[in-house]
Amino acid sequence: MKTLNQLQLAKELIRFPSVTPVDAGIMKFLEKKLKRLGFKTKTLEFKERGFKPVKNLYARFGNKSPNFCYAGHLDVVPPGNIKDWTTNPFKPSVKKGHLIGRGANDMKSSIAAFVSAVSKFLSENKKFNGSISLLITGDEEGDAVNGTKKVVDFLRKKREKINFCLVGEPTNPNVLGEMIKIGRRGSLTGKLIVFGLQGHVAYPFRANNPSTIIVNILKELKEIQFDKGTKDFQPTNLEITRININNTADNVIPATAEATFNIRFNNKHSSNSLKKKLNKIFRKMTKKHKSKFKIEYRVSGEAFLTKPNKTTFMIQNIIRKITKLKPKLSTTGGTSDLRFIRTICPGLEFGLVGKTMHKVDEAVSLKDLKNLTKIYENILKNYFK
Repeated sequence: MKTLNQLQLAKELIRFPSVTPVDAGIMKFLEKKLKRLGFKTKTLEFKERGFKPVKNLYARFGNKSPNFCYAGHLDVVPPGNIKDWTTNPFKPSVKKGHLIGRGANDMKSSIAAFVSAVSKFLSENKKFNGSISLLITGDEEGDAVNGTKKVVDFLRKKREKINFCLVGEPTNPNVLGEMIKIGRRGSLTGKLIVFGLQGHVAYPFRANNPSTIIVNILKELKEIQFDKGTKDFQPTNLEITRININNTADNVIPATAEATFNIRFNNKHSSNSLKKKLNKIFRKMTKKHKSKFKIEYRVSGEAFLTKPNKTTFMIQNIIRKITKLKPKLSTTGGTSDLRFIRTICPGLEFGLVGKTMHKVDEAVSLKDLKNLTKIYENILKNYFK
């Protein structure tokens, strides 16, 4: 069996302008590569009203248990101003030992590393006791509505068993081997509207200014100390991301005021417990000011922690052997698609160094790409021992 080179494959994947949620033919390309390796594949396109359709891919080699799954995404963020790049973001180039292109870091190179690792593993292990699968989405950088979440629902309905999942997101802050993610904080976004009574600024007693009310509410929200963090998680924090008072005249007290906030919360809370806490404040403050409010919440994920097990420690040891660093087990950062996958199996995240993700001249060190491929191959060898 011909093995696949990780650098060549990464270049081929970067050439597809798969800016979320556009597929640009990338799933079909990867599917062909996997079929040649002997994988059985299924393209899963999901649609939902109000969102663009998204193509996803689930592929499996073998039908025995255990099933080791690798998950990731082939969609990328927009490149921004192409003139700011030293090279075309979708025409990858190698400069000073780095591969440059959109997705080189987050996370087409990681997928290339895994596919290359699988091809090398299969060339040396014709028969092994288990299965290898890939769960690839085109909706991680976007709405995450028609992506991994729906693939997981599909696998659950089909009773497809995954025993462990490795998500290849960039997890290392500065150097390959620093960090494994074993959990993530939850994310809750709230859009608050406060209704007042419009009037002339010279006669405030005839009006009820919602901007005053919303400022007082936001002040109270910022003063909440949700917790002091835990052994595994940072403290919960709330950030106000938007304040909007749609008023075109300076001599008019507005009728409404809006604000948006986001809470990143640890496993001391759930989205429901936070909603109850916040709603209590909104009711109290608007009642005090004789006004009304409307709140809309969006939960992109609950806090979760994968309790380290023998697979976690095996992966940690392999990373240490290859990088000479013992990776820290961490829960820092934003969210990832592991928040959906963890509902059907345990897993963790390990990928490249995330310094340049989403930036102009996004890049990956060729040495890191080679070592990541080696790590992924050794994980398979040890997992199926």
